[in-house]
Amino acid sequence: MRSFSKASPRKPSPDSQRLINLSRAILQAGSRLEQRAWEQHLDRLLVRLLKSGHQQTLDGALDRLFTSEPDAYDVLMDAAEANSEACLIEHDGVACDALLVALPILAWTRYTIPSGPVPAEILTALGAHLHAHVLADEARAALAPTLFSIDQLPRSHAEILALTQRMAQTALKGGTPAVTVRADSTAPFLADTRYLLAAVTVPAGQPLFRWQSDAAGDYADQRAQILQTWRQQAEPNLARLLPGCSVELLLPDAYFISCREADRQIRPASIRAADFYLTSTLGVESQELHASIGAFAETADGRIDEYRIGFGIGQSADILHGVIWPLYGQEDEIDEEPAAANIEAASPIEEILALLRECGITRIKHHHERFPMEFCDDCGAPLYPDRDGELVHPEMPDDAPAGSGHFH
Repeated sequence: MRSFSKASPRKPSPDSQRLINLSRAILQAGSRLEQRAWEQHLDRLLVRLLKSGHQQTLDGALDRLFTSEPDAYDVLMDAAEANSEACLIEHDGVACDALLVALPILAWTRYTIPSGPVPAEILTALGAHLHAHVLADEARAALAPTLFSIDQLPRSHAEILALTQRMAQTALKGGTPAVTVRADSTAPFLADTRYLLAAVTVPAGQPLFRWQSDAAGDYADQRAQILQTWRQQAEPNLARLLPGCSVELLLPDAYFISCREADRQIRPASIRAADFYLTSTLGVESQELHASIGAFAETADGRIDEYRIGFGIGQSADILHGVIWPLYGQEDEIDEEPAAANIEAASPIEEILALLRECGITRIKHHHERFPMEFCDDCGAPLYPDRDGELVHPEMPDDAPAGSGHFH
């Protein structure tokens, strides 16, 4: 999961340098056998460092590689994620694979999106559906009794490995795992992700998920069918957990890939939620709204980091609400004119424009220059472009009804 680096000029520690060297060796391996041998060395070192809480050693190596050796950075980051979300544990003399699984929930509302404790009856029902429709027959699972916001999820690889190990032991012994939830306040968004976490264990080498059970079948088709069934069965339970919210479930999967997919999928929901919020709060039609889109980057000549969309109404230049569309993975490498690069898939800007028009918003100003990543000096909120290309703070009219608060 690539993030911006704050590289330190200090010489890396011996273990950091060893991580760097092993990542390079994996890239340069001349055969699959050699690559696997280097990967085993890297895995052993990472597990030792993470179990002992030496996150800074890993971070130092990642910082060194981020700007100068992106391919080696990706190798090390992939290994760090794999060795923190999964582990091998022993139970009653049997070696077991354990995986931390995230169950992402996309939610949007004009009210506050809940998080926190999950009632026992809902947790039991979700666990039963998870076993019946998603997990392999041999799998055991333990669901954490908490609905997490993204701010409350564990942040470091060392924390994630510790959580994986604790929850996996509970899965093997039976029961509900005890988890510590960060006290950080959750920022209010009209559309946001919520997560349930589960540890899944199987005898070493056995399938974890149902789509692994039929090696001869159509993998993509199996996953699609399982997702459809999961949504049909689990969404009624989650609707009780998230009153006043529209929800959409994503397929439960390994922790990091699930979080990344949720980050991607919440973006369209954010635009639809903004349209619904403004039209319902202000009593206007979508056709009366206008949207101003700007590309934002850390530096003027750097790759685009995100798009910001400012929403206004009528002929007014004021921006009432804003939505951020962050770019992930190789999206930041796609030019705003994908046809010129012979790219078949829609570019991020094309997807944004299509979603706005789908909502009925046709007054759209797309600024082609790149804006700096500016934020409000007073409150730290991001600034959004207006129709003239000025960066402004969104402000709802003074007489607009409050758009937040809990649903009762």
